[in-house]
Amino acid sequence: MYCQKCGTEIVLDAEFLYSVEFSCPECGNIIKSTALNNDYSVEGKRQDFMILNNSELRANSRKQLQGVWGKMAFAFFIYGLITTLPQFIFFEYSPFYNKLLDTLITITLLITTGPFFLGFYVGYFMKRIRGEEILLKNIFDGFKYFSNSFLLMLFESFFIMLWTLLLIIPGIIKAYSYSMAFYIMYDDPEIKPMEAIKKSQIMMKGYKWKLFMLHLSFLGWGLLGILTLGIGYIWLTPYIYLSMGNFYENLKRNQEEYEEIKS
Repeated sequence: MYCQKCGTEIVLDAEFLYSVEFSCPECGNIIKSTALNNDYSVEGKRQDFMILNNSELRANSRKQLQGVWGKMAFAFFIYGLITTLPQFIFFEYSPFYNKLLDTLITITLLITTGPFFLGFYVGYFMKRIRGEEILLKNIFDGFKYFSNSFLLMLFESFFIMLWTLLLIIPGIIKAYSYSMAFYIMYDDPEIKPMEAIKKSQIMMKGYKWKLFMLHLSFLGWGLLGILTLGIGYIWLTPYIYLSMGNFYENLKRNQEEYEEIKS
């Protein structure tokens, strides 16, 4: 957590863990946490004691972007070239159109969506959040776990499609239920895809609306990206996915702390 006034990082040690509000040690600014009920005695009832609100998650993300925003934007640009340029070269109305190549490229991109998502959209940004070095080659890290990441994307897409066939709203709800599965796999690459999906559903109980509102908070930025003919998305995407990673990291730590206290 960072002080929204001076930007000082606040280390949430035992002194602050159960506090509803406390002052920044640097500037004295009063910081209110979103700590809720601290009664952990109710069996089976999960309590939240340090869930950051969405504005705090975005503030943390902006702090993490300092000094590397251009680097991350460039990484997204390269990722975009890798995943979209071949389609533009060989698509149906291109002078270089080749039906066989177009089909092979489409199949290849479908097969590699999972590994790319694990390596770039999750892993690359989680490294920054956790203070690790970020490198362009991290885009391909998901291919180390090709089978699991491919199957996870396949299962996720299939289940969401089935729920969407019933009604749009159930499909959206399930998409948010499964949204932490790739983050869970990033922390445990050997986990089975179905187990990652189940853990994500448990993790997201009570937090789907919060994540939806986090996504919605970028609506204005998204419209601005459209006005810039998509160029703005090169800069916006790192901000969004750092915020997503911070959402996961905060929720994960919160739930781990609760399990430790409960035990």
